[in-house]
Amino acid sequence: MATQHSSSALPAPAHSAAYPMAKPGYGKRSAPDQGPRTRGDFALLPTRERYVAGFVDHLPEGAAMSVKTLAKQLPLYGQQAISTALNALSVAGHLRRVRCPVGAGDETRWVFRTFWSRTARDNEWWNAYLATQKALLAAAPVPEASALGTPPPPWVPAEEPPPPPDPERPDTEQAPEPTAVPQQRTPDQAPDTEPTPPRPPAPRTAPAPPLTSEADPSPAYLALARLGRADHRLALSADDCAILEPQATEWLARGVSLDYLTSALTAGLPAQVDSPLGFVRRRLTDKIPPQLPTDNTQPAIPAPTRRLLMECTDCGRPGQPEALPDGLCRPCRTTHTPTDQTPPHPAEIADVKAHMSNLRDLLKPV
Repeated sequence: MATQHSSSALPAPAHSAAYPMAKPGYGKRSAPDQGPRTRGDFALLPTRERYVAGFVDHLPEGAAMSVKTLAKQLPLYGQQAISTALNALSVAGHLRRVRCPVGAGDETRWVFRTFWSRTARDNEWWNAYLATQKALLAAAPVPEASALGTPPPPWVPAEEPPPPPDPERPDTEQAPEPTAVPQQRTPDQAPDTEPTPPRPPAPRTAPAPPLTSEADPSPAYLALARLGRADHRLALSADDCAILEPQATEWLARGVSLDYLTSALTAGLPAQVDSPLGFVRRRLTDKIPPQLPTDNTQPAIPAPTRRLLMECTDCGRPGQPEALPDGLCRPCRTTHTPTDQTPPHPAEIADVKAHMSNLRDLLKPV
């Protein structure tokens, strides 16, 4: 006879596996002003849609809402059936799929969300609600780098707080005392030597003039000095470069580069240049370019407009909420909407039957 070993410990409660959550910013979003949960929720929906709606309604905020994820969690239906059920729930006014940008600058990305409402809503309510979400998204301030509180890089040492004052010492003793400078010793003079007479003060001279372009030459001066290397016919002396430097500086002030200045002065030289100074001076005068802006006057790239687009529940095509009634685009709405077909006339049915009978007679072996 088998002996049953009974234990007084209570069985461990069974916990269901956690539902997979979407990435931050994605997934399910509950619409406001929903009625409380009741037993009659989704009673007017077919069995499959009622089953999917009840499951989605109990999902937490941010839960993954893709068709593949829902099909893995619902054992009764596959991906095609779940997709058709979501389309029906969108037509019934329970959900809308949207995409909206988040972030700022180069870090802007599109996130995809599914707004869910236990209470069925019509198209006007969804359009007004999504317009409010769009206005809130557009009014949201773009975060700046200074407002983000970015921590300093690791190589910047942290500031150490000052040490607390010592209560036993007065405030006058907290300041460091100045260090006494030791007196310099002078070598003792020999008794048989006479003291050296003091030197007469040096005459005051005018301050030395600032260094010329020889010590710190300007870019225009260097460009003129290098003309002889580009073409020996335009070899200029130091005095020639100093004379032509103001004109070359005017060229650079108008936004041209050093390469452009050199090419403009050396292009198309005659076979012989008698006076390099006069030739370069004439070219600097005749070929001076028009005034060009030196700063960047390109219009600043405007900040991307924060838009909120609705997606077709079936195919995912984006568009404005007004262009997607019932959450479906026009092709998908035409596919899923049953069309009223007029029954054929009895005479047409008789003609078709007679034609098929004639074809069967023709196919019979002789």
